[in-house]
Amino acid sequence: MEGKKKSIGFSYAINGLKEVVKSERNFRLHLLSTILVTIMGLLYKISYLEWIAVVIVVGMVITAEILNTAIEEIINYVQPDIHPAAKKIKDLAAAGVFMTAITALIVGIIIFLPKVF
Repeated sequence: MEGKKKSIGFSYAINGLKEVVKSERNFRLHLLSTILVTIMGLLYKISYLEWIAVVIVVGMVITAEILNTAIEEIINYVQPDIHPAAKKIKDLAAAGVFMTAITALIVGIIIFLPKVF
């Protein structure tokens, strides 16, 4: 019975990933960035520790975008009309994505800038 619960939960996660890919343009842009960074990492032969940093920040950005989407969906469900509190919640969630993306950018600059120049 335990294995059945895990596989059902896993299918929910896969469905969530499918939904966010299908419905969120920003998520698709983050996936494109992930592919480009991976290609750059392979071309510039970044170190094991650099790969760890890249994987962590990419994971942070992807996760933040998924959580942001979930928060937006909850707010749209609970408060479909425009409301100052709903706007604030959505803005805060978007700021979380922005900060993780800036962090990823800084890590990318630290890793790749010396290799490119």
